[in-house]
Amino acid sequence: MSTGRTEKDQVRVHIRWMIRRDMPEVLQTEQESFEFAWTEEDFLRCLRQRNCIGMVAEQGEKVVGFMIYELHKAKLHILNFAVNPGQRRSGIGAQMVAKLISKLSSHRRTRITLEVRETNLAAQLFFQRQGFRAVRVLRSYYEDTGEDAFLMQYKITDDAAEDADETTSSMAQYEEQ
Repeated sequence: MSTGRTEKDQVRVHIRWMIRRDMPEVLQTEQESFEFAWTEEDFLRCLRQRNCIGMVAEQGEKVVGFMIYELHKAKLHILNFAVNPGQRRSGIGAQMVAKLISKLSSHRRTRITLEVRETNLAAQLFFQRQGFRAVRVLRSYYEDTGEDAFLMQYKITDDAAEDADETTSSMAQYEEQ
């Protein structure tokens, strides 16, 4: 799970609940990060759901990353996750993932899932470095382009290491096509 950076290279952030006044910075990061970005209404519709949580990574007074996830009975499901492009590769995303992993428990929620576009190699590699594995290809998952997605999963159970070998090779098979 190491990113190859030393502790002093890491930017330390405070991760907290998202509040309404964070929205302009969240939307800016969203627009700079994704070709098919969520709108403010998309964020608000999601966050109004009882099981949907928004969190931001804050450095000083500036929001430098965010994540939106759903609480399910046995898992957390990441719906949206981004770090400000100018702040990437400084450990912010890893700290946000670590925050989510800390919410897992062997007695209740044991995994985190998310979908990643097949063309988003940077996200695939980032989540793989955080201990996630591609477990399935979701054909024509994205309505905007018809693009496939990889369903990626992080598990705290003991069989995660066994799953890693099996799913990594199947992911590589799709990357070569």
